[in-house]
Amino acid sequence: MLTIGCHLSSSKGFKKMGEDAISIGANTFQFFTRNPRGSKAKDIDEEDVKEFLDIIAENNFGKILAHAPYTLNACSADPKNREFAIEIMKDDLKRMEYIPGNLYNFHPGSHVKQGAEVGIQYIADALNEILTEDQTTTVLLETMSGKGTEVGRNFQEIAEIISKVNLKEKMGVCLDTCHIHDAGYDIVNDLDNVLDEFDKIIGLERLKAIHLNDSKNPFESHKDRHETIGNGYIGLDAITRIINHPKLRNLPFYLETPNELDGYKKEIQLLRERYTEV
Repeated sequence: MLTIGCHLSSSKGFKKMGEDAISIGANTFQFFTRNPRGSKAKDIDEEDVKEFLDIIAENNFGKILAHAPYTLNACSADPKNREFAIEIMKDDLKRMEYIPGNLYNFHPGSHVKQGAEVGIQYIADALNEILTEDQTTTVLLETMSGKGTEVGRNFQEIAEIISKVNLKEKMGVCLDTCHIHDAGYDIVNDLDNVLDEFDKIIGLERLKAIHLNDSKNPFESHKDRHETIGNGYIGLDAITRIINHPKLRNLPFYLETPNELDGYKKEIQLLRERYTEV
């Protein structure tokens, strides 16, 4: 079964997100843990969470993916910004235990001319402060497109971060199709070799989720502008190969395309039609 969803607004709570997901034919979804451009988080409503957990159990949902705010930069040159990122992520992981056993994704950050090596060390230091042995949430590093001074622009940088983390068993990777296409990984013409490279450098066992997006920009452009499925430089045929690939087909896919619910519903229906049950 194809496990697929999209990004949903968390403003009305977990139950509403579950209902919205079902209404568009999704069986998972992604959400921001708090304001994506700020730091304020909605109070947890335990009754709402209970009803949500019933909904996802009854409808055989895959793992839910929480996304950290874009404003966090765990490798900032400013120690106050790094401390702020640690504080927010600690709180997010504490809140995630209300929906145990799911996924939490974040952008590694930008080293801001300090150099990738310094940025990688700061990110690993933050993770070593954040992760705990008793947490049930797996924390995912997102692959990035390589714009500006982003860390995570290639598989080597992701692997270096993980190598410096003490609780490696709590770590995974979220592969963003738009990002790695823009970063220079040819998932359109050479998907098998890209996955072999990922396996060699990071390990496919670390791959826990896929952001499924087309790209507004050509290959190796080092941009980050998502396009609706089939209308960008990746294209529907390549995306079809991705969702059906034997090494990827059982992972959860999360759409981050420029859409409202109706648009996501159409994309999910299209991708279900393109998915081959085995």
